[in-house]
Amino acid sequence: MKNRPIYMGRLLEFRDKKVIKIVTGIRRCGKSTLLALFAENLRKDGVAEQNIIEMNFESIRHKDITNYLDLYRAISEKIAKEGKTYIILDEIQMVKDWPKAVDSFLVDFDVDIYITGSNAYLMSSAFSTMLSGRFVEIKMLPLSFAEFLDFHSFGENESVEGKFQKYLQFGGMPAIAEYDFHLPRINDVLEGIYSTVVLKDILERNHIGDQALLQKIIAFLADNVGNIVSPGRIGSYLAGEGDIDEGKGRKNPASKTVETYLSHLRDAYVFYEAKRYDLKGKQYLKTLSKYYIVDTGLRNLLLGYRDMDRGHILENIVYFELLRREYRVSIGKIGQLEVDFVAEKPEHKMYIQVTETLAGEETLKRELASLRGIPDNHEKIVLSMDRSFITSYEGIKTINIIDFLLSGDGNHN
Repeated sequence: MKNRPIYMGRLLEFRDKKVIKIVTGIRRCGKSTLLALFAENLRKDGVAEQNIIEMNFESIRHKDITNYLDLYRAISEKIAKEGKTYIILDEIQMVKDWPKAVDSFLVDFDVDIYITGSNAYLMSSAFSTMLSGRFVEIKMLPLSFAEFLDFHSFGENESVEGKFQKYLQFGGMPAIAEYDFHLPRINDVLEGIYSTVVLKDILERNHIGDQALLQKIIAFLADNVGNIVSPGRIGSYLAGEGDIDEGKGRKNPASKTVETYLSHLRDAYVFYEAKRYDLKGKQYLKTLSKYYIVDTGLRNLLLGYRDMDRGHILENIVYFELLRREYRVSIGKIGQLEVDFVAEKPEHKMYIQVTETLAGEETLKRELASLRGIPDNHEKIVLSMDRSFITSYEGIKTINIIDFLLSGDGNHN
């Protein structure tokens, strides 16, 4: 089991604090391994075995725990007589009304609670209210490029560019690391992850009957990563293909159906939505967003690897890197121009354009235009695959994408 220091650090930061630690993310991104390593950390730190309770609700061992009363009874019987008890609950969304039990543990016992879940339903407003603000969410993603280098073995003379090409193609699901870049086996693993997410976290949980329509919406979004889309546009496309009834009027059923499916895909952490922000009007725009797929390996499984999509794949990778670094990320709109990413933290803000290359006068002009139009003095960066002696254009920095991904915090002030 390989450690993921970025997430382990966050767990340890909140250890013994009076908040429930909830680790969320797509299936197989490493949540269970993280909690298993955390339990090992507790043991090494001298915590007695009887003070650690671990349960995985996808195991048949706990099939009889179906609701919060069952959960309360099962856990309360195991609470240690002396000292703090650490409760680690994996895939807790399988237990109906689980927050009622968890809230009660905090009231009744000396406990520290850690939870994982593969569906954002876990974080719904009803549950948030039930837990009355006493939780912190740790959002887990597949491997960053830096982690990918740590998890995989490479040929002795393989360049960092060659390793990055593998990252673009195979993605960052931790489970593929043991298959030594053997494409058929990796595709088997990714197919298994994809099927489980679609069946368990979307179709079964939301009682969706039309699996074919869901698959077509997934394929459309995967094919349009980095493009501006809306439920109406997707609905019109599917109606044109004969897959959905567009109906009449502004509130057409196609648009409503697509919005429902998009919501389920976001909840299962398959796609993430980046909203558009008007930099002049200083407000989020209600219509038109971009969607990014959580793992490029899954995208390539669905569509096949296509080198012509490289620009959008690079944009996808930068988006998730910014999320890993805990930036709030939106798409910037300035007049008729667009900035790929507006990345914000309380202490730092930057504007980022992503392109495969800046070679050619027209390309350079186009990529710099939107950044030049932003009137403030926050950091402005163009990320590309170029390696050039020119590192700045009138204060706009140019950085190689690989260097950016391996730079740590992404703050280039």
